[in-house]
Amino acid sequence: MSNKTSKGVKRRHMFYIPGYDPMLPRRYRELYRSEGALQAGISGYGLKLGPKQIETANYGWAVDCDIDGLQTHTDAEFLLWSDIVQTSMDKNILGTYVLLARTAWQYIGSGALFRLMRLRVGPILAALYPVMMLLLQLVMAAAFGGAVFWALDIWLHWSLGLVAGLGLFCLILVWFKSKDSQLFAYYLMHDYGFSAQFKGKNPPELEARMAVFVERIAEVLASDVDEVLIVGHSSGAHLAVSILSDVIRRGAVRAGGPSLGFLSLGQVIPMVSFLRDASRLRRDLQYLSTQDCLTWVDVSAPSDGANFALCDAVSVSGVAPEMGKLHPLVLSAAFSQTLSPEAYNKIKKKFFRLHFQYLCAFDRPGEYDYFQVTGGPKTLQERFGLRSPSPSRIEMPVNRFTSMDPEP
Repeated sequence: MSNKTSKGVKRRHMFYIPGYDPMLPRRYRELYRSEGALQAGISGYGLKLGPKQIETANYGWAVDCDIDGLQTHTDAEFLLWSDIVQTSMDKNILGTYVLLARTAWQYIGSGALFRLMRLRVGPILAALYPVMMLLLQLVMAAAFGGAVFWALDIWLHWSLGLVAGLGLFCLILVWFKSKDSQLFAYYLMHDYGFSAQFKGKNPPELEARMAVFVERIAEVLASDVDEVLIVGHSSGAHLAVSILSDVIRRGAVRAGGPSLGFLSLGQVIPMVSFLRDASRLRRDLQYLSTQDCLTWVDVSAPSDGANFALCDAVSVSGVAPEMGKLHPLVLSAAFSQTLSPEAYNKIKKKFFRLHFQYLCAFDRPGEYDYFQVTGGPKTLQERFGLRSPSPSRIEMPVNRFTSMDPEP
C-alpha cells in the first residue's frame, strides 16, 4: 500500500487541508495543542507542540512525540484556502437566496438529493437545514412586514403601509443575518452552494490554489522525511483526492522515498461527486483508488450528521474499477464507544463539535488516535495496513452521474 517499506517514523511532514472554513489556521493549532495534551495525558505518552521549524510561507507548527521511548518529530503545515471561502461567502442577503435557489435546483432537479438519501439521511438533513432556516426567516419577515402593510393600509394609506412593511421586512432579514453566528444558516448555505453553483467543478481560483499545493507536496516528497501524511477533513477530503491524484500523476512519489499516507476524516465527498459536472473528482477518485504508492484510510462516525459515515466514496460514486481497487480503507471512529457516556452526552447535540471530534481527544480511545497517527512513530500503513474495513461500510453505487471524461 506504499512506495516505501517503512521501519517507523522519526521525521514526518503532515499537510492539513481544512474543510469549507473561513477561519484562519491559528485555531487549528490551538485545537491540536489543547486536545493533544489531553489525549497524551489519557493515553500515557509525551506530546509537545512548538513553533514552525521549516522554511515555508504556509502556516504551521512542530510536534515532538515520545511513545514507548520512541521519539518522532512532525512538521505540520496548513494548506490554506480560507481566503477563497471568505470571498465566496461575501454575498448579500439577496445573493444568498439566489444561491439557495440554484443549489436546490442542482440537487433536486438532477435527482442527486434523492440518491444521496439512499446513503445517509443525516448529512441530507444537515444540508436541508440552511434551506429551511432561510425560508423560515423569509416567511417570518414577509408575515410581519405584511401585517404592518395591512394595518397601515386600513388606518392610514397604502403607500405608507408599503414603505413601512418593506422596511420591516428588510430589517428582520438583516437581523437574522446578524445572528448567523448562532444560527449558521448563511454559513451552511454558502458551504453547500460552493460546489453546487459550479455543478461539481472546482472554481478556477480553487484549481489554481490546488496546483500550488501539488507543487509544495511534491517538494516535500523529494526530501528525506520518513512519511508525508495528508489529512483532509470534511470538504478538504475531496480536495485532497484531486491534489494527491495530481501529485502521483506527475511522478512525485519515488521508489524508496517517504511513505505516503492520506487520512480522510468526516468526508462529504458524495455531496460533490454526485453532481453532474464533477467528472474531475470522479476521475480522481477512480485513479487514486488503484494506486499502490499510498495508503488511504477513511475515518468517519455515524453519529456525526455532517458526513457520509462509512460510505466508500469511490464505490458509492459509481466509479470503482472492475479490477485493481485498493482504497480507501473505511473505518469507524465509533464516537459512542470511544467516548465515555458523560463525554459523548456533552457533545452529541452539538453539530459542529461532533464534526470536529476526529481532531480531538477520546477518553476511551480505540485504534484511531489522531495524535498518534499524526505525531507518533508509526506510518499510516504500519498502523492500519493489516486492518479489515468496517463490516457496516456502504459500497452500493447509487450515483446517477458517473462520467469521468476530461473537460473540453
